[in-house]
Amino acid sequence: MSTTLYMDVHVRRAVTVGLRLRGVSVRTAQEDGFARASDSDLLDRATALGRIVFTQDDDFLREAAHRQAQQKYFTGIVYAH
Repeated sequence: MSTTLYMDVHVRRAVTVGLRLRGVSVRTAQEDGFARASDSDLLDRATALGRIVFTQDDDFLREAAHRQAQQKYFTGIVYAH
């Protein structure tokens, strides 16, 4: 099983392109019509799609910690500063 990513709007296009060139399955929030969605909604959408959120936004770390504390399932987050 390969990793599939859901790119947050804060990630530069060059990162998305580079991952795609290396064969990674990537879908962006912009392509999915979720460019203006909240972090919570983006995480819900990625989970519904079975994708891991890739972000450079610190707010996602807080959202993940909140969900973990509530034991609420989500597919995961990859954070790159």
